[in-house]
Amino acid sequence: MIPRYARPEMTKIWEEREKLQRMLDVEIAVCEEMSTRGEIPEDALEDIISKADFDPERIKEIERVTKHDVIAFLTNVAEHVGPSSRYIHLGMTSSDVLDTGLALQLISAADIILDDIQELRKTLKERALEQKRTIISGRTHGMHAEPTTLGLKIATWYTEFERAYERMRIARETVRVGQISGAVGACPHIPPDAEEAICKRLGLKVDRVSSQIIQRDRHAEYHLALALVSASISRVATEVRHLQRNEVGEAEEFFSKGQKGSSAMPHKRNPVVSEQLCGLARVVQGNATAALQNVPLWHERDISHSSVERVILPDSTILVDYMLVKLNDLMKNWVVYPDKMLENLERSKGLLLSEHVMLALIRKTGITREEAYARVQAPAMEIWAEGGDFQAKLAADPQVGGVLGEEELAHCFDMDAHLKNLDRIFERVFDLNDE
Repeated sequence: MIPRYARPEMTKIWEEREKLQRMLDVEIAVCEEMSTRGEIPEDALEDIISKADFDPERIKEIERVTKHDVIAFLTNVAEHVGPSSRYIHLGMTSSDVLDTGLALQLISAADIILDDIQELRKTLKERALEQKRTIISGRTHGMHAEPTTLGLKIATWYTEFERAYERMRIARETVRVGQISGAVGACPHIPPDAEEAICKRLGLKVDRVSSQIIQRDRHAEYHLALALVSASISRVATEVRHLQRNEVGEAEEFFSKGQKGSSAMPHKRNPVVSEQLCGLARVVQGNATAALQNVPLWHERDISHSSVERVILPDSTILVDYMLVKLNDLMKNWVVYPDKMLENLERSKGLLLSEHVMLALIRKTGITREEAYARVQAPAMEIWAEGGDFQAKLAADPQVGGVLGEEELAHCFDMDAHLKNLDRIFERVFDLNDE
């Protein structure tokens, strides 16, 4: 069953008619190549090309008797073609047409996902540049660490999806192989050079050696690339969810007019899209586990993988396509609250810049790191416990303010100084020469 949220561009690839068309494309490519080699008469090839067709409902009807999907397909094609159909599928096995046709489907699905990733990266770049100097508390272990910017945070997402694009591109190439090698891969009826030519006709590379199937480590790699895309989506969505918490309140998903957050509580504005994305990522990652388990098959082949693939390949590609589009929309409309970010940062009373003070002490006095750390940590812990202003407390401390002086201590708390290399980082991440 195709999920209701699936996009038509992707679902079309996995519709039964599309699968059957790809199978027919493979069969015709084989006939065309074998005709050039004198194995199929030209008039028979013309007959096949002009008449070859199929009826999905008729194929189901035949399959109820044959209990074999490819035989049912070939029987129905033969009903359309007539006597010349005797040349169709000569020297081939079912997996030749199934696996080669599947490669064509996987390429089409990958192309859509690659376009999705590029669209998302475009949005992330725009938001990163827009929020380049929007100061926010950096957090490690969920606690305030040092100041950073929202733009820098988004820039890490941009580069992560840059890697996701490259992994997906490589995975596309990994599955862009076909085989026309016969029942156990020995090419007894169609020679290897013909197999290569047939694959070339279809825009595929030839699998240099196969058994009865194309080996499933290729498909597992494809699934792992999808799983990593979903993991990156989940990472962004997790951050969105955290920043939307009432205790944080620094950004939130766009809440449209008329939208409702809860059936019971009229005040609720929930991060439902990002929660959904985190949940769906688990499905894609679980499917990757199933794909890994498809790699070890008995001898030249069993069919324990095929039933799994009929579920996980459409599921994962449809889900990742949907998730990327949803995340792109979320990021385009993500609402940020810079004033709240500064308010939260100020709750730490200047503690976020403690490292600058420690390093200034080391540089000026030559004391050990441990000694400088202790001099800064003691007043910092007092601020945690009792409140107050960290910079003022340090200024009154003879071991810190008495050593650094007012101007040097103030420099330690200068946000512009803390972010002095921001431009260089952005230049390293984004190609700004064309801006």
